Amino acid sequence: MNQIILRALSLALFSAFAAKAGYAADPAPIKVGILLPLTGTFAAVAETQRDGALLAIDVINKRGGLNMPNGKVKVEGVVADDEAKQDVGVRRYRYMVDEGVKGLGGQTFAPLAYAINAMVHKDPLPYFPVCVMSKEAFEKGKLSPTTFATAYSPWTVGYMAGQAAIKTLGKKKIFFLARADSFGWDIRDGVYAAAKEYGAEIVGYDELSLGTADFTTVLQKVKAAKPDVFIASQFAADAVALLKQANQMGLNKEMTIFNAFITNTVAKGLPPEALEGVYAMHYFYYDLDNFPDKEVAKSAKEFTNLYRAKYGRPPDAYAAIAYIAYLEMFRGFELSKSFDPMKSSAALLANGGNFNTNVKGPAQWREDHAAEYKYAAFLVKGKGAKEQKNEWDLFSVIGSAGGNQVMPSLKSLGY
Repeated sequence: MNQIILRALSLALFSAFAAKAGYAADPAPIKVGILLPLTGTFAAVAETQRDGALLAIDVINKRGGLNMPNGKVKVEGVVADDEAKQDVGVRRYRYMVDEGVKGLGGQTFAPLAYAINAMVHKDPLPYFPVCVMSKEAFEKGKLSPTTFATAYSPWTVGYMAGQAAIKTLGKKKIFFLARADSFGWDIRDGVYAAAKEYGAEIVGYDELSLGTADFTTVLQKVKAAKPDVFIASQFAADAVALLKQANQMGLNKEMTIFNAFITNTVAKGLPPEALEGVYAMHYFYYDLDNFPDKEVAKSAKEFTNLYRAKYGRPPDAYAAIAYIAYLEMFRGFELSKSFDPMKSSAALLANGGNFNTNVKGPAQWREDHAAEYKYAAFLVKGKGAKEQKNEWDLFSVIGSAGGNQVMPSLKSLGY
């Protein structure tokens, strides 16, 4: 009995000494949610978003975990499929909250992101949507105090596309094709704003719903309008179908083809002859070796090498969006030394909201919780078969756009 008592006393004394000396066991891991449409129309893009989020978690865990007051805290990613459906996404969001996630990121389907934003508005949780949400979502009072968007609104996509087509490429006559929803209409409004500012003319307009397979009728209208540049807002599978058909009809020989927002996933779905000569804005392209800003080129290469080591391929644009989003979520926890949603949000906005993406240079959280980047997107030009040195050699980077100029003014959003 005496030996048992002595052992217990010894253990208690050692535990007290260890705690005082800083040798206490690290706290239990936290969970963060990764909710994306891993099946359906957006699946290919969603997979890259998931991979970017998981890589950010790896980076944190490989350094021992989050630096929190009670020690290093590891992070676990909880992945679920929202199927790009409102009811499914909301249900799975609620399940993750019940599971005790400390933060959530995800969505490729903007309306679902807006719905989840409304839910975290009522019941605060750090929420980092990794899609391009509608401009309306950023209006004062609509975005939750704990929602932060590392991708800007479609209005910015459209403004950058219009600016690049007019200023960089010298085009003056634009035919614009919208997707018949807030994504397409916001891009339209951005293109129109750039056209007005830089003196270009809109010579034709049409819109088609998400999931359109046959673009023949619209492309005939484009051909008849004889624009200098055809700018289209179509994305993912829609963009692949559109660009293939534009090439088959020979439009690329009569005008410049400009897909407003592109990814490597889209480019890989095109035959080289349909990609060749197509211009687009790209949130992040992995090969910035010839980019003038050598610091940005260096960080892009480091991120690319990290991603390639894990997945065997270079990162796509939406992988970068998610990677930046989750690193910012984690930075909020560390800065505030807390998992409290309001405290971590305040910490991100402190000191002007400035941060470095560790991917594509400096950025700043604005009052509307949208990220403003020095390099919001890169102007790229598609490579044909003769130019491509390997399967991922898809584009040449020929410019960039960014800064406050490409964002809707805070005043226009009610701030």
